[in-house]
Amino acid sequence: MRPMNIVFLDAFTANPGDQSWANFEALGTCTFYDRTPPDQVVERAKDAQIVITNKALLPRQTIEALPKLKYIGVIATGVNIVDVAAAKERGIVVANVPGYSTPSVAQLSFALLLELTNRTGHHAAEVTAGRWAACPDFCFWDFPLVELQGKTLGLVGLGEIGQATARIAQAFGMKVIATRRTWAVPPPGGITPVSLEEVLSQSDVVSLHCPLTDATKHLINAESLKKMKPTAYLINTARGPLIDDQALADALNERRLAGAGLDVLSIEPPPPGNPLFTAKNCLITPHIAWASGAARTRLLKIAAENLRQFLAGTPVNVVG
Repeated sequence: MRPMNIVFLDAFTANPGDQSWANFEALGTCTFYDRTPPDQVVERAKDAQIVITNKALLPRQTIEALPKLKYIGVIATGVNIVDVAAAKERGIVVANVPGYSTPSVAQLSFALLLELTNRTGHHAAEVTAGRWAACPDFCFWDFPLVELQGKTLGLVGLGEIGQATARIAQAFGMKVIATRRTWAVPPPGGITPVSLEEVLSQSDVVSLHCPLTDATKHLINAESLKKMKPTAYLINTARGPLIDDQALADALNERRLAGAGLDVLSIEPPPPGNPLFTAKNCLITPHIAWASGAARTRLLKIAAENLRQFLAGTPVNVVG
């Protein structure tokens, strides 16, 4: 078989230089682009049989303009960046990488929650600024400190990441309830299945771990926020458009919600005017839950194995 031409459209985010491409380079002739603007995708991929993408879009029009294309490897779990139906019509295999980031995403979910409840970063900065040294008492804090033991964590979605988050919560002594689209099997021990309305109304912390679909877009909106406790926290490490940004900002600014920890926003990178930037008690990280070194090592290893299996005639992790 002639060597495959493999084009990486946006290689930098998955590997800014701390990972190896050797597993891919053993499978064909690789061309790496750190980033590819939409109007350059066709030109760069026109001779490729294999295209690897993270967030670079492959809509129908682009796929139809790439006659040599046989395989699209998505170095991510979500595949909304690819018109999977258009690829299938052409007989192009689309494969993704499920499960690679589970421990890292669950960890960041709790990192956000712990910062909201303990304000570790804030208080450390205040010490550096001299406020503890100037305090007449032996200790100093200027945010309420919230203990998690005995609190209720409500999960929206109970896949691998939701279950990993539940295990961390249980280690903190939290009660865990969860909702999901269907309950084909009972939840793991210690997790109580409930409705979405019960998650919203009963939880001290609501953490989102569901996919983005037409049904879940703006799942958290003005009406659903009204069902939450004013003392509750909202965590989102799943997909930004699950939340109506303006509705959440309003709830925070009007103190109808205690705080929010977000690793994703509805538009990424976000425009400067996003209302959540100035919302009260809102912590935002720049979509880093997936990006630990360990997670990206797994990501590239599985993505390369996906491609190897495809070339061997036994494709895996195929979507669509």
